[in-house]
Amino acid sequence: MSDANDDDKPAEGGRKPLTLKRNVAAGTVKQSFSRGRSKFVVVEKKRKRVLGKAAPDTSETASAPIAETKPRSDVASKARALGLSEAEFLAREAAVGKAKAEAANREERARIEAEERTRREREEKEQLVAERKRREEEERIARENTERAAAEAAVQAAEQTTRPRVDRTPAASAEPSVEAAAEKFGGRIKKKRVEQKPASRSRSEPKRRRGKLTISNILDGDEGQRQRSLASMRRAREREKERRLMGDAGAREKVMREVVIPETITVAELANRMSERARDVVKFLMQQGDMKQADDMLDADTAELIVEEFGHKVRRVAESDVEEGFISEDDQEESKKPRPPVVTIMGHVDHGKTSLLDALRSTDVASGEAGGITQHIGAYQVKLKSGEKITFLDTPGHAAFSSMRLRGAQATDIVVLVVAADDSVMPQTIEAINHAKSAGVPIIVAVNKMDKEGANSTKVLNDLLQYEVLTESVGGEVQAIEVSALKKTGLDNLVEAITLQAELLELTANSDRAADGMVIESQVAKGRGPVATVLVNRGTLKRGDIVVAGTAWGKVRALNDERGQQLKGAGPSQPVEILGLNGAPEPGEPFAVVETEARAREITQYRDRKNRQGDAAPGPSAVASLEQMMASLKDKEIAEAVMVVKADVQGSAEAIKQAVEKLGNDEVRARVIHSAAGGITESDILLARSSNAPVVGFNVRATKQARELAQKEGVEIRYYAIIYDLLDDIKAVLEGMLDPELRETFLGNAEALEIFNISKLGKIAGCRVTEGVMRRGSKVRLVRDNVVIHEGELSTLRRFKDEVKEVNAGQECGMGFLNYHDLQKGDLIECFDVTEIERKL
Repeated sequence: MSDANDDDKPAEGGRKPLTLKRNVAAGTVKQSFSRGRSKFVVVEKKRKRVLGKAAPDTSETASAPIAETKPRSDVASKARALGLSEAEFLAREAAVGKAKAEAANREERARIEAEERTRREREEKEQLVAERKRREEEERIARENTERAAAEAAVQAAEQTTRPRVDRTPAASAEPSVEAAAEKFGGRIKKKRVEQKPASRSRSEPKRRRGKLTISNILDGDEGQRQRSLASMRRAREREKERRLMGDAGAREKVMREVVIPETITVAELANRMSERARDVVKFLMQQGDMKQADDMLDADTAELIVEEFGHKVRRVAESDVEEGFISEDDQEESKKPRPPVVTIMGHVDHGKTSLLDALRSTDVASGEAGGITQHIGAYQVKLKSGEKITFLDTPGHAAFSSMRLRGAQATDIVVLVVAADDSVMPQTIEAINHAKSAGVPIIVAVNKMDKEGANSTKVLNDLLQYEVLTESVGGEVQAIEVSALKKTGLDNLVEAITLQAELLELTANSDRAADGMVIESQVAKGRGPVATVLVNRGTLKRGDIVVAGTAWGKVRALNDERGQQLKGAGPSQPVEILGLNGAPEPGEPFAVVETEARAREITQYRDRKNRQGDAAPGPSAVASLEQMMASLKDKEIAEAVMVVKADVQGSAEAIKQAVEKLGNDEVRARVIHSAAGGITESDILLARSSNAPVVGFNVRATKQARELAQKEGVEIRYYAIIYDLLDDIKAVLEGMLDPELRETFLGNAEALEIFNISKLGKIAGCRVTEGVMRRGSKVRLVRDNVVIHEGELSTLRRFKDEVKEVNAGQECGMGFLNYHDLQKGDLIECFDVTEIERKL
C-alpha cells in the first residue's frame, strides 16, 4: 500500500515538488480481488476537529471508502424511519438541540435568581438583626443616663434638706453650690436635661407618662421598684377600656324575645330560639334535677318553664300548625268561572258500567284523532259536539273496592247510578246509593241493558223506592234514563240529563290561583317512577309546580292527559297524570301546590312522623283487667295467615288489603304485612322470608333478581289478575287452618259379664252386645255407675278364639282396650265412630 497524490507527480529526479500543507491529504489504495484482478481507489484523510479549548488533535484517521459515507447513511436511515427527508431531519435535530440549550439556559438563570433571592433575604435578615441590636443598645444607654440623672437629683435633694434654709441672694454666693456638692460625691448634673423638666404643671393635672421618674417618687421610697414603660402604660389603658366596654355590655338590659314552642323540642333548638347558650340551659336543668344533653327532647311544659325562667315570652304552638294554609279558603264569587261537571259512574258488578263508558266515549269529538282513547287512568274528559266538557270517573263494582267507590263519590259532582234492567237492585247498588247520600251529591239513575229480553225498568224504579231514591215518574227529583250500552241507545238523553243537572248546580271555580284537588289513583310505573292521577278542583296545575300529596312531594316534571299527550297546564275539573313525586301517594289524599321546597319538606316530614307515631303507639294495657287479659290470650290463640301484596295501582292494593283482612273469624284471620303499588322486588322477597309469608302479585310480575332470590329462599310467589280468584284462594287457605268439626256416630252398647286376666294381653272383658254392633278399631267409652271413666280405642275383639272385625247384637265376645286395663264386672261399654267435617268460613 502506498500513498501518493494525483496532482503532484514526482519529478524525474525523484524529488516531489514543494507545496503548501493541505488539510485534506489525498492518496490511492490498491484493492485486490480474486483471479488476479486489482483496483486503485482514491481515499482522503481528514483531521479531527476538536471544539472548545482543547488542543487540536494532530492525529489523522484513515478509513475505507465506506467510512466516508457512514454518517450520511445513518442520517438517511434515521430520516427514512421517521418518514422525513435528510434536510428535514437535520433541521429537526438542530431545533431539538436549540430547545435543549434554551432549557438549560432557563434552568441556569432560575438557579442564579434563586441564589440571588436567598442572598438578599439573608442580608435583609442580618440588617434587621443589626437594627434591633442597635435600638436595644440605644435604649440601654438612655436608661443608664436616666438612672444617672436620677441619682444626681437625689444627691441634690439630700443636700437641700440637710442644709439650713438661707436667703438666695448674691451675698450668699459664698455658700457651697449644688454642683460642688454633687462633685464632692463624685457625680455631676447635666444642666441641659434639668432645664427641660416641665416645672409649670400642677400636681392635679394628668400626665402623659405616668411611669416617669420624679424627685417625689424617689423621696417616697419607690426608687427600688422597676418603673413601667410607655408601651406598658398604653396596654394597661387599652385593657381598662375593654373592661369598661364589657361592663357596659353586661349592664345593658337583656333583650326579651318571643319564643315559639312546639309540642316537642330539643335543648339545643330551644337555646337557639332564646339566643342563649345551650350549656346554660343544660346547667339550669341540672340544677332542677333533670340530667339532659343538648340533643335531648323536651316536652312543651318543660320548655315553657325554661323560657320563663330565662326571662322570655312563650308562644305555644302545635306541631300540626305546619299544615295551616295548606288548603286555602274558598275564593270570592267574582273570581269564579264555570267549570265542567265531574261525573262518577257507580253500580253493581257486571251491570254494564264499563260498557256504558265505552259507549259514551264515542260521543267524544277527539275520538277520531291519532292514537284514539286508551283508558289507562281512572278518569278522563269528554268533549261534546256542543263544545261542553264532562269529566268521568270510573269505579269498580266489586265488593272489595268499597273504598274506591267512596273516594269517587267524594270527588264528584254527579253520580250516575247504573242498574241492570234484568237484575234490578243489588248489594253494591245499595252501597253506591249510601255513598252518594253521605257525600251529598245528586243521583241520576241509568237503567242499562234495556235491549235484553225480560228487561223491566218499572221494577228497577220501584225497588229503588225502598232506598229513598224517588225518580221523576213517582214525583221525585231523581232523573231516570233508559239506556242500552250495547245498542248505544239513550246516550243522548243521558248526556242531556247530566248537562241539565250541572246547570242546576251552577258549578264554578277560580282558575287563576294555585291548584289543589284530590288524588284519584297512583302507581309506580317502570321507567317513569311514581305516577299519580289527580283531579284538579281549583286553580291551574302547571309544570314546575311544587306539589304535596299525602307523604309524597315533588316538582311536576310532566303533565299527561288520558290520551298520553303532554299538557302545559290543567284547569279545574280536569284529570291528569303527574310525574315527579318522590313516592306514590295514597288514593283519596288531597293535594295542593306550595310555595317552596322547604315548605313541602316540612309538611311531609310532619306527616311521616305522625304516621310512625301512629304505627308505634302502644295499645291499651293488656293486663289492666281480667277481661282484657283473657282477650289478649284469646288473640294469641288466633291463627294468622300473613302475606305481602303488590298490585299495579295503589287503589287495588288497598282494596285487596281491606278485602283480605275482612276474611276470617274468631279462630283464623288474614293479615297483610305490606301492600304497595309496583312490581315485586328483592326487598319484598326478603320481607316475606323473614315473616314466613307468601307474596301475592295482582297484575304485576317479579323481577328476575326477585324470582331467583325467591327460589333460593323458598318464598312462594302467586300471580292473580282477577280479585275473585285471589279472595277464593285466601279463603281456602284460612279454611284449611280451621280445626275440623268432630261428629260422633253411635254404633252399639255392650255389658261386661266377666273379667279375664291374660298374661300377654292384660285384662279382657267377656261381654254381651246388647244393642247395635261392636266394631274393632272404633272409639269406645267405658261407663261405670253412669259415670264415664275412660274413653279410648277398641284394640281387641274376639268371638270365641278368633279375632273378628265386628260383633252384632245378642252375641257374646271378648273385648280389650288400648293401654287401659281397669275393667270391672258390670261395666257398660259404648262403641262409636268419630267423623271429621271440614269447616267453612
